[in-house]
Amino acid sequence: MDFQDLFNFLVELQQNNTKEWMDANRKWYKSLRGDFILWLDGLDMTMAQLDDDYYPTPGKKGINRINNNLMFHPHKPIYKDHFGAGLDKAPNSADFYIEVGVKQCLLAGGFWRPDPKTLRSIREGIDYNGEELLEIIEKPSFKKLFGGLYEDEKLTNAPKGFTNNHPHIQLLRNKTFAVEHQIDMSEVLRDDFEEKIKVVYLEMLPFRRYLNKAATV
Repeated sequence: MDFQDLFNFLVELQQNNTKEWMDANRKWYKSLRGDFILWLDGLDMTMAQLDDDYYPTPGKKGINRINNNLMFHPHKPIYKDHFGAGLDKAPNSADFYIEVGVKQCLLAGGFWRPDPKTLRSIREGIDYNGEELLEIIEKPSFKKLFGGLYEDEKLTNAPKGFTNNHPHIQLLRNKTFAVEHQIDMSEVLRDDFEEKIKVVYLEMLPFRRYLNKAATV
């Protein structure tokens, strides 16, 4: 995968974020998209060797559309400034997300604002065994890569069915249960980029497993 060519494309796209420019450069886009899918296919096989419970996710299934959803976000540009994809995408599970863009590159995973049923299940899992989640996210190597949980909107009070003096109230108030690791563009261009992905994937795995178990109870 020629990530430098991908970055060059995204830079020009953001400078000319119109359907007319995209139509004129669609051959370039399709070539990059095809290469990115092939790269994801290889990464998919690599991840399957790291995790016995990995859910095979071909690149075509994992890759996200480059078009923004203007129906819900009419003020956004027509096209995104990145290529993104989710791997290990089992139904109702926390996938492993990869984003390569001109404004940011990152590796992430978890549940971003899950539906009420899933959110309730995660909170019940924390109520039952929040100590395990704390042990995962307080691990020094985990904190070094992710810092902490992704900062998003939180409830001001305890969620329904819980009290404000719950020992894990700070976790229970979250609406999002996810982590992310920012990557420099220079790291993406290095020959050991996939090795970096493997390190982040494995460090994140206990966190995602905890959430997946809680979400399916």
